[in-house]
Amino acid sequence: MTEKLLQFIWGFGYFNKSSLATTKGEPLLIIFPGSLNKNQGPDFSSAKIKIGSTTFAGNVELHLKTSDWTKHGHESDAHYRNVILHVVYEHDVEVNNVPVFELSSRVSVLLLNRYESFMHNASFIPCGGNIISVKELIWKGWKERLLVERLSRKAEHVLRLFEASNCHWEETFWWMLARAFGGKINGDAFEAMARSVPVNLLAKHKTSLHQLESLLLGQANLLNGAFEEDYPKLLQREYRFLKSKYNLQPAAVPVLFLRMRPGNFPTVRLAQLAALIHQTAHLFSRIIEAQNLGEITGAFAVAANDFWHYHYTFKEASSFKKKTIGVDMADNVIINTVVPVLFAYGLSRNEEKYKDKALRWLDETCAEVNSVTKGFESIGIKNRSAYDSQALLELRNEYCSEKRCLNCSVGNHLLREAAAGYQPASGKLL
Repeated sequence: MTEKLLQFIWGFGYFNKSSLATTKGEPLLIIFPGSLNKNQGPDFSSAKIKIGSTTFAGNVELHLKTSDWTKHGHESDAHYRNVILHVVYEHDVEVNNVPVFELSSRVSVLLLNRYESFMHNASFIPCGGNIISVKELIWKGWKERLLVERLSRKAEHVLRLFEASNCHWEETFWWMLARAFGGKINGDAFEAMARSVPVNLLAKHKTSLHQLESLLLGQANLLNGAFEEDYPKLLQREYRFLKSKYNLQPAAVPVLFLRMRPGNFPTVRLAQLAALIHQTAHLFSRIIEAQNLGEITGAFAVAANDFWHYHYTFKEASSFKKKTIGVDMADNVIINTVVPVLFAYGLSRNEEKYKDKALRWLDETCAEVNSVTKGFESIGIKNRSAYDSQALLELRNEYCSEKRCLNCSVGNHLLREAAAGYQPASGKLL
């Protein structure tokens, strides 16, 4: 038993409520258990109970043992003067005049055993052996809440970028788009590059793919040194001119090539990013105005300049392979850039339609496949779309890995099932 579990049992009433009485034998009626207090003071506030013929309103404090009241120094703490009931798992000593209610004989052994098994389970998720029994209706509401939590957290980051960009949404989106093209390895370097090339400067040169490439590759420090082929020499000349004209300072974060597939080389990704800028206009505005996801995914159906169909770097030619932005890459940008920015935009303007659209677009995007989603699928949980995969990632990372079963709708349901199954004092089914 832990105090968190005790709070869970009391707050949801997961105990035998027949013939309730205080430890002194006074009849007890719980009208309202109170609201969980996450600040300093008693565990539950605004509770309402009836002891004998007298009704009380105030706070409820919970402890594993009655003696913990003294150990925790509540006797001299003003915050605890309005406690109307002291709920304990085990009553071990009389400490004051506050009525005491003992729970140990009223809590299901099945609940305690199930919670204990969750806390000590080293499997993929704590409730892996039971989760398949949870009904779809519970999953539906819980997934939406998980997504809102995840997107709200991501939106905080987007809004910090928005402030850093002098409240310029196009600039913010450009920074995030560049980071997405950099991936996990070069995300920082690509964002640093994007911050060094203002979006209004890109707009001035968007009609020239060569100039866009020279700006992105040059600011990423990829046009230094001597080249043998004509195309990189051309880009180098263009960059030197533009760098001087706009007094540009290259990004300080270096790009990396090690342990990376050639298709993800920073040279290729920057060339594709340049092509995307070249072939689209006001992409952020299109995202805000679009109703159908296809209007946005279609914008990513671009290929890098012809030179890159025969190269992965400037130094060496390769066999022909058209360097298009693949479906997986486009989906990744939708999930990790478009949707969070759209949600943050709706949050900042207090307009639900943009947040709803963000959730809908996740449901229309292909599911991510990774170790987490595979783990859930192995225990029977389906992963149909990015809506599912993002919710499952949030569940595993923020709840399962932290053993926050008491705060999880799935864990709550499974523990509630166990609470209803057995009453230890009588040994009978409830």
